[in-house]
Amino acid sequence: MIGGFKFRAPIFTVGWPTAEFGGMGLEGAVRLGYRKELEAATTDEEREELFNNLIAKAYENSKALNVASNFEIDDVIDPSETRDRILAFLASRTEESGLGRGRGSIDPW
Repeated sequence: MIGGFKFRAPIFTVGWPTAEFGGMGLEGAVRLGYRKELEAATTDEEREELFNNLIAKAYENSKALNVASNFEIDDVIDPSETRDRILAFLASRTEESGLGRGRGSIDPW
């Protein structure tokens, strides 16, 4: 994923089709967010099955195409387009638009 300048105030955010987005690691998010449900499982097998189902949902929701469809990133691009997209973005930076050098750099994640 490439975020133009900073992720707190992004100007340009794209990801490849294989990108995944989330506030933290998905396994950790499921363990924390569904702790009560996981603890309520009566057997280890039931807990494991519930965990795997929740992880599968989390991965589906964090896929780049899903995130882009909710307007959380600008676009999902083919990896071969990356260089052209970055160059076009950098060429569009001007002092008049407030995108000058003092604003920061590109955050490659």
